[in-house]
Amino acid sequence: MRIGELASRAGVSVRSVRYYEEQGLLSSTRSPSGQRHYTDGDVERVAFIQRLYAAGLSSRTILELLPCVDAPSEENSASALERMALERQRLSAHLADLVRTRDTLDQLMATARAYREQLLEGRGQG
Repeated sequence: MRIGELASRAGVSVRSVRYYEEQGLLSSTRSPSGQRHYTDGDVERVAFIQRLYAAGLSSRTILELLPCVDAPSEENSASALERMALERQRLSAHLADLVRTRDTLDQLMATARAYREQLLEGRGQG
């Protein structure tokens, strides 16, 4: 199938398919006129790549995980699980940072509300 059909069947843009190829996540064969051609299996691969992106993984990390899909083995599986565990730790640390940032903002908002209340009370007494 051609690139447009792959994109349509996988629910992504043609631009995304080209990007996946540029990043080494997907490959195609070329016709004599240079058109890209893909297989039915590539639809599943693009869907898998999309799930990995949705999990917050970068294209570089996804590239590291693909050997587990392309050449399943105990070693590749262990490597993929280790890499995903590292990504989970990274995401957990990021979430903790976001919670701290949100808590700091909550404190600033509480201070601003208290200050605003003081201003409003001051007007009412005058």
